Amino acid sequence: MKTGLIAIVCLGLLTGILAVPQATGQSGEVVMISYAGALQEPHRLYLVEPFERLHPGVKVRLVPDEAGEYVARVQAAAAAGRPSPVDLAPNGEPPHLRLIALGLLERTNRALVPNLKNVHQAFVEKTQGYGVPASYQLIGIAFNSKKVSKAPVGWKDLWDPAYRGKVGLTSTASNLGLGFLVATAKLNGGSETNLEPAWQAIKQLQPFVIAPNPTALAQLFEREEVVIGPLWSNDAAILASKGLPIKFVKPESGAMVIVSILSAIKGSQNMQLAHELLNNVLSVEYQAKAAAKPYFFGPTNVKVPVPLEAADYIPTTIAEVRRLQTVNWPVIVPNRAAIVERWNREFSH
Repeated sequence: MKTGLIAIVCLGLLTGILAVPQATGQSGEVVMISYAGALQEPHRLYLVEPFERLHPGVKVRLVPDEAGEYVARVQAAAAAGRPSPVDLAPNGEPPHLRLIALGLLERTNRALVPNLKNVHQAFVEKTQGYGVPASYQLIGIAFNSKKVSKAPVGWKDLWDPAYRGKVGLTSTASNLGLGFLVATAKLNGGSETNLEPAWQAIKQLQPFVIAPNPTALAQLFEREEVVIGPLWSNDAAILASKGLPIKFVKPESGAMVIVSILSAIKGSQNMQLAHELLNNVLSVEYQAKAAAKPYFFGPTNVKVPVPLEAADYIPTTIAEVRRLQTVNWPVIVPNRAAIVERWNREFSH
């Protein structure tokens, strides 16, 4: 798995939009789940607004949902035999696998997504035929450079007594929290099949501050309620773009890379339009803008090079790429409910 990801990003380092089948004469509303806050801007500015200009009768409504609350609505509609209330949704690898198992995703019609041929096959394989690999993000260490005197170099620095009570974490209900749990396990001799070293190490990290989701954790950094902790590369970049003294470090053992997959939801009444959006999110034009400052979403289209200004947030050298870490999600996902339950029992109080 790690070798495949190395090949993917290397291709991006070494290197307009293809002709898109347009769904003309349509009208109505397309509902797309998106990110919260500033990270929604690439979807709105570079994906939705150009799309709406091409389709004057169509409105795309972006709905922020980091907790996956839309899934229950989609399940209820399917059980009642009604159309899905959601047309598209981005998911990290763990929830993507769960949604496949639940039968809630529509298989991608590759004939309607010609830009898929520009995405490295190893990324495409992660979709299992559902949706498209829209971007990748890193889990690394964010810190307040005015509050942290010595920049961290690895995960072990979070356990420095100087930061006790000022470390921020998210629950394992988030991909950020789950990824950090696996990273901690590996740091302490464990693995996806042996998380016990992580549980014991995180107990030693107490007291720490728990945020319900990554956006809330970023807000804690903004208010200086925490000074160091694992964070998405994108969230750290947005904080820095606001002029805040937030730096991002890719741990020496390797930052963790997670692919975001945009998928059409089964039962959508707008499948043609949904596929057009899937194709557009892979375009050179969209991905180049999403990879630029201040968002730094990792481009999955091999024709889009990583901009030099993204060096603090995305690997720009082959040596960095080789240090990237991945998670064996098919092993973790079936145990996620038990992992979240244990987290809540031991730490959420």
